[in-house]
Amino acid sequence: MSESIHPVVDGGVRQGSGSFQGGTLTCLCTDRPVKVRIEGDVAHNHACGCTKCWKPKGVAFSVVAVVPSDKVTVLENGDKLAVVDPSALIQRHACKQCGVHLYGPVERDHPFKGLSFIHPERFDSSGYAAPTFAAFVSSIIEAGVDPSRMEGVRSRLKDLGLPPYDCLSPGLMDYVATWTAKRSGALPA
Repeated sequence: MSESIHPVVDGGVRQGSGSFQGGTLTCLCTDRPVKVRIEGDVAHNHACGCTKCWKPKGVAFSVVAVVPSDKVTVLENGDKLAVVDPSALIQRHACKQCGVHLYGPVERDHPFKGLSFIHPERFDSSGYAAPTFAAFVSSIIEAGVDPSRMEGVRSRLKDLGLPPYDCLSPGLMDYVATWTAKRSGALPA
């Protein structure tokens, strides 16, 4: 039996349409659900094993992507949102009733400032850019996954076309390092 990663990718990674214009993210509540509008497609979509991201019950990985924060608008029932951890870099706004994270802006001085992390599976429409890698894979152990399963987990991620990393993808790590080098003066701004 192959390892389950997340329902969005377990049956195979669905490719994006290339013309996704955005949509509405909705929490799980049936009464007064929180709705958040996202304009445009997502970037850096990936399976994430960190212990901070929202995951559906019983799932080891989340599926998370980023969008520009200025393309995020709370449409309905924003009074139900609260920041999960005000000290965290990503200010994850979650529904106080069902627990779904709707968006998480980065507001501090950081390479990801101006971006918001979202869970594209909560979109009301399909066609958003597909996941392309898996990040923080080892972190699923911290959430209780038996370490003996990790070889199978990494193998399954590779089979799905989601290269596993224990940090971010090389492109994102290069972006972070470039931002840091420009801030320090090691590279011209």
